[in-house]
Amino acid sequence: MNKPLLLALFTLVLISCKGTKTVTGSAEDLAVKNIVKSHYDASPDFNTLAARIYVVYEDEKKQQSITVSLRMEKDKVIWMKASLIGITLAKAKITPDRVSYYETVGGTYFDGDFSLLSEWLGTEIDFKKAQAILLGQSIFPIENGQYTSEIVADNYKLQPKTQPFNFIHSLVLLSGNFKIASETLSQPSEGRILTIRYDDYQTIEGGLYPSEIHVTASEKDSTTKIDLTYRKIEPNVSINFPFDIPDGYSEMKL
Repeated sequence: MNKPLLLALFTLVLISCKGTKTVTGSAEDLAVKNIVKSHYDASPDFNTLAARIYVVYEDEKKQQSITVSLRMEKDKVIWMKASLIGITLAKAKITPDRVSYYETVGGTYFDGDFSLLSEWLGTEIDFKKAQAILLGQSIFPIENGQYTSEIVADNYKLQPKTQPFNFIHSLVLLSGNFKIASETLSQPSEGRILTIRYDDYQTIEGGLYPSEIHVTASEKDSTTKIDLTYRKIEPNVSINFPFDIPDGYSEMKL
């Protein structure tokens, strides 16, 4: 199994919208509820989305780069095709209750819910988190009254007032547009930490979309880095989601 390719694709789908608005007022007196509202208002408004993403995967053993065609129907479907010099290497189709994937190199496939994949990757994933990461939004709902804020390097750092046992979550929002600058999840007792960083955003048809996403996942002595660069983004285009597992492929045992 081409594990780097599989991890790169599914980090994309963990890795799960309105027009952009601006809230006036100084950083010091901007209430948490206004920061939260501005973050959700900054999520791009679209029905469908087509994009091309250049992905670089790196761990202790190898580095691999692929081009991924991404298609989305908001809140319903995320579809991806990975290719190298025009040759299809893998396809994935994710819906709120199902994950389907196959790769041509090893002739293998996976078709099931998120539970086995979450166990294999060592972190709980679902459709909403996948969509959020791809759009530069918070992985977890930011509930009013449950988060505190502070100013860090002219941006807004948010974290829960009470962290769950053995789980730490924090995020930094850009003061200019309230999109995610970075988000961190860690499990200290397990030696795990996941950091997602966004270098910049681009405005397309009035919506803010990530330009680059940098994912670093560490567990004890192992570190995986995945860099994603959006080469092209087209909102509200006519798309379909072709996906059929080829005959003769073997089921992956995660």
